[in-house]
Amino acid sequence: MKDQLLYEGKAKQVFTVKGDDNLLVLSYKNDATAFNGVKKANFKGKGRYNNLISAKVFDYLAANGVASHFKEALNDTEQLVEKTTIIPLEVVVRNVAAGSITKRIGLEEKTPFQPALVEFFYKEDALGDPLINDEHALFLTDCTQADLEEIKKMARLVNQKLQAFFKEINLQLVDFKLEFGRNKNDEIILSDEVSPDTCRLWDLSTGEKMDKDVFREDLGDLVTVYDHILSRLEAKS
Repeated sequence: MKDQLLYEGKAKQVFTVKGDDNLLVLSYKNDATAFNGVKKANFKGKGRYNNLISAKVFDYLAANGVASHFKEALNDTEQLVEKTTIIPLEVVVRNVAAGSITKRIGLEEKTPFQPALVEFFYKEDALGDPLINDEHALFLTDCTQADLEEIKKMARLVNQKLQAFFKEINLQLVDFKLEFGRNKNDEIILSDEVSPDTCRLWDLSTGEKMDKDVFREDLGDLVTVYDHILSRLEAKS
C-alpha cells in the first residue's frame, strides 16, 4: 500500500498510496522536538503511542460528528488518511493558561479561560510559527472570513468533545493544537494528529503533567507517560 515518501516533518513521514491519489499513509516517528525544534530527542516506541492514541481520538471524534482525514490505523506506527491540502494555520484552543501564553500576556499558570480561547498561529517554521489575527490569516492563506469562522466553530466543537473524552480517563484537557486541510471536494476537515504531542493533559487527581511538557520541562520519562495514557484509553474501550 505505502509507496513513495512525499514529505518528512519533525514527527511524521507522509507516503503516497499506490493506485490511489486520494489517500496517504502517515508514519509516526520516534523523534520528539520542542521550542520549534530547538530541543530534540529520540524515544524508542514514541511513534507507536502517538499513532494509536491519535487513532482512538479520531475514532471518537468521528462517532461524535467531527469529520477528519483519518481512515484507519494500519499497524502500530502507521495510519491511512484522506489526502488534504493543509491550511497553513495552527489552531490552538486554550481552556487553562499554560505554556507560551503565560509569558506572552503575563498570566499565572492554571488561570481558566471561560469560554475557551481560540488562537491562530502561522504555520511557518522559519518564522517560529508566529501568533496572528484574522486579518493576517486572510492575507496569508486562501481562507475567507467564513472559512475562519467555520474553523473556529469546528475547533470549539472538538474542544467540547475532547474535554469529555479525556475526563473519562481522569485527564484535564488544558490546551491543544489542531490543523485543518481541504479535501478533494474543497471541504475543510480536521487533519494532522491529536495526541499528547499536540495536547496538554493534566491528571485530574494529582495535577501531574501527562503530555510533551514532560520532555519540554525534563519532568520524567516521556514514553512512560504516553504508555499510561494509552493504557487508560484501552481500559476504557
